[in-house]
Amino acid sequence: QVQLVESGGRSVQVGDSLRLSCATNGHTVSPRTMANIRAMAWFRQAPGKEREFVAAIVRVGRATSYADSVKGRFTISRDAVNDILYIQMNSLKPEDTGVYYCAVRMNGQTSYEIFGPGTPVTVSS
Repeated sequence: QVQLVESGGRSVQVGDSLRLSCATNGHTVSPRTMANIRAMAWFRQAPGKEREFVAAIVRVGRATSYADSVKGRFTISRDAVNDILYIQMNSLKPEDTGVYYCAVRMNGQTSYEIFGPGTPVTVSS
């Protein structure tokens, strides 16, 4: 079973940059399981709101996709050697505040089923 742990969340000011990381337990699961990951993504949940998609990256080919609200400001990337997912967030706004979760979609799944515990980000003006 793939497990995820996010880190890097903290309180920042409007306009600041922040990079979040998501470590997987790639060294404890079988290479076949890791190879069965179709895509990895970041979601976020603001206080009082539902969790929303932020960005995703496909494991093979590394195609990326972004929510309109973060296009041009956020960049998702993956360190395949160390099995770490990143999201670089620039020009942060108060509406970027929330708990950020990384997630994994396995081959054969139609949605992201595995999530980490999340890391909180607060953007203050």
